[in-house]
Amino acid sequence: MKYSELRLKRRHHERDTIQLTPCGGLLADGGPKVGVIYNPRSHRNQGRDLDCVASGNVLVEQPATRDDITAALHLFARENIEYLIINGGDGTVRDVLTCGYAVFGNDWPEVAVLPKGKTNALNVDLGAPADWNLAEAIGSLTDGKRIKRHTMKVQAADGSAQPRLGFILGAGGFTLGVRAGQEAHRMGAFNSFAVGATTAWGVLQGLFGGDNNVWRRGVGIKLELGAERAVFARSTYGEAARRFVMMSSTLEKFPVGIKLFGPEKAGLKIAVVDHPRRRMMALLPLILAGWNPRWLAEAGVHFVSTDQYVLTIEDEFILDGEAYPQGRYAVSKGPELSFVVPK
Repeated sequence: MKYSELRLKRRHHERDTIQLTPCGGLLADGGPKVGVIYNPRSHRNQGRDLDCVASGNVLVEQPATRDDITAALHLFARENIEYLIINGGDGTVRDVLTCGYAVFGNDWPEVAVLPKGKTNALNVDLGAPADWNLAEAIGSLTDGKRIKRHTMKVQAADGSAQPRLGFILGAGGFTLGVRAGQEAHRMGAFNSFAVGATTAWGVLQGLFGGDNNVWRRGVGIKLELGAERAVFARSTYGEAARRFVMMSSTLEKFPVGIKLFGPEKAGLKIAVVDHPRRRMMALLPLILAGWNPRWLAEAGVHFVSTDQYVLTIEDEFILDGEAYPQGRYAVSKGPELSFVVPK
């Protein structure tokens, strides 16, 4: 069957045939099959970048719900695709990876991400051009380079819910920062500028806010590291059961050059600030720039690498832009993916 006329899934679960213009010559018929998840609601899509395909080997789906994403990925698996292109922002990537875990498990096709969302933190790490388009991503299957990253797998500690896959988890001040970032998006600030603006706002609140300021209050967090559930270190500053901010990720590079986890390193990482002491908040820009003196842990700033941990939290936390409720969660390295980016 040829797919030069691709059937795109609509919001009302109808299928309309749309004629697409061939890009020409990027993939030969009979070559690798490509599956494209296209989110028309992503910030920089709005119907763009879907005007061509390379050959009859390219299947495009526009899922409207997570159930639709799962159905589309099952279709791709039946068609034995070798290359999955996710056209959307970090939230789209999170949903595709989460739904895809039940389809592909730990054996994924190669993946490319077109950075069409508001922040695109994953793409900052991968380094694909901000204007990378579908035709170029298809072409990169044959001549692009590969970057491997583990996902993060987040699941209720009792195993009662489906695991979620993502790349950046945060709580405390990070949750407040995401909310502030959403306000920045409404005001027209996107990508690295929005991240820098909300980070600066959080630093200012930590420096000049009162002790009852929501930015300074922190949240109840308990962290248990590794299979042995070792207790996470804590300084003597602030309430023993509360932390000002906690972040975790498997990414290595971050927007505006921020060093969220100290010197750049691979794997699952955690960064914690115990309490927003004004001296430490004043030094935070230096710390985020990579300054890492040995006394930071005693001063209440911690960087740790681990394969797994348990997070018990008394407020919402954020995984790739989506809020999850308080509770006890097991966090570990998820499937390792091979991302395709241009040379």
